[in-house]
Amino acid sequence: MNKPLHPDQLRNLVPLNGLSPRQLWELRVRIVPLALAPGQLLDLVDELSSKRHYLMSGSLLLTDHDGQQTRLVAGTSAALHSLAAGRLLEARALDDCQLLTVDSAELERLLSWRQALQDVLLQLSMEGEDGEWLERLLESPLFAQVPPVNIRSMLSRLVEIEVSAGQTLLREGEAGDCCYFLKSGGAQVLKAAGSGEQLLAELEPGACFGEEALLEERPRNASVAMVEDGRVLRLARADFLELLKAPVVGEVDLDGVADLLACGAQWLDVRLLDDYEQGHAMQALHMPLHLLRLKTRLLDPQRPYLCYCESGKRSANAVFLLTQLGFTAYALRGGLDALGTEDRAALLWECGTGYLARSDGRIERSL
Repeated sequence: MNKPLHPDQLRNLVPLNGLSPRQLWELRVRIVPLALAPGQLLDLVDELSSKRHYLMSGSLLLTDHDGQQTRLVAGTSAALHSLAAGRLLEARALDDCQLLTVDSAELERLLSWRQALQDVLLQLSMEGEDGEWLERLLESPLFAQVPPVNIRSMLSRLVEIEVSAGQTLLREGEAGDCCYFLKSGGAQVLKAAGSGEQLLAELEPGACFGEEALLEERPRNASVAMVEDGRVLRLARADFLELLKAPVVGEVDLDGVADLLACGAQWLDVRLLDDYEQGHAMQALHMPLHLLRLKTRLLDPQRPYLCYCESGKRSANAVFLLTQLGFTAYALRGGLDALGTEDRAALLWECGTGYLARSDGRIERSL
């Protein structure tokens, strides 16, 4: 397990199964193997607060805070989930065990991006727009710096331009103040070589070029010319710098939650279903971020909503969306990761399929 894992070894793990193939490929090099000998304890205090552990081989004896013991065996459906950080007092290896350690913050970043993108793609498909170009565009490492909540804002800042074969979009040596995305057509990257030009690369739809100009002011290091008619999307540096700023959303800490609940506030769990079923807040509705826009018709505009996820990133996205739609909403500050072991266990004490929202505003227990 010293070599980077193949994505096929990860795609069934929860919530890694919510990532795209490209994200799994990116995450695999950030996963660290951990071996436990028979009788060895996993360091729950230092490890589980910032990491997720998955049992890949062997078996563990898990002891919760009530003294209840459970045997976790690799290869079972239960082992597809990470060890429940907030509920465990001890995790002891019963035999030779191999675990995978995943950085929680990096996983949350990827999940936030994926779900925010799915929300935008769903909206585009409802408008009859092919969103494949956007998915390819956002695979550029450049946009990993943009807060997921700003994906939709980025679309309004892209200027679409029709271009012709032979047209030069970037000229080597000139100052740059924007980048381009090739939406359709083909282009070539050319660099001066003596009295002629050297072909460096051929660009296909979805390619991003000139992005260095967004990060620093320096001359273009190559020229880009169209080889056929097509369309490009232009993003100015000033707009990109604005996109890097995360919008301010309403937040509340655990101490302030009680007052809001007393006033009729409703919990919204914006994580994936498997995480929700492992444990959720009392009477929390399951509203995953990528489906939230569709499900808002079931929410009461007169009622405040409290959103939570692991890191707080997805809940911040959810609050931003709800606020734009006229709802009053708050994110749990810092997410579940910011809670101590006892507070997390006390909050996520309900398990199973949970509750359903009806169109008349009623909340019912699902069967």
